[in-house]
Amino acid sequence: MKPGSRDEQYKILIAGRELEELRKFTWSMADAFGLDRRIEKYRGVRPLGLSRWDLDCLESILDLALDDEKEYPEKSGPGYEALKQLADRIKRLREEAYAEMERQG
Repeated sequence: MKPGSRDEQYKILIAGRELEELRKFTWSMADAFGLDRRIEKYRGVRPLGLSRWDLDCLESILDLALDDEKEYPEKSGPGYEALKQLADRIKRLREEAYAEMERQG
């Protein structure tokens, strides 16, 4: 489902190593209604507005990326740690978004 113009946007700042690692996986966002292009163009200066749909997509992609044995054979290192940190932040933001949706009824 494509996000609508009235869908709530959730802001998150992604910069530095987090953004660098995330960009390695934009190819897997091809079916995400332009999320791949938005992240490629994003510079990490201002917070990025994401819909619940975007958060769902990012959570799935980051989970797969963190389990990628070729990209991260050892579950350590600065790249893995940065992506793990981003995945945790996305997960918390997604949980907040869905909790807010439930409160609104």
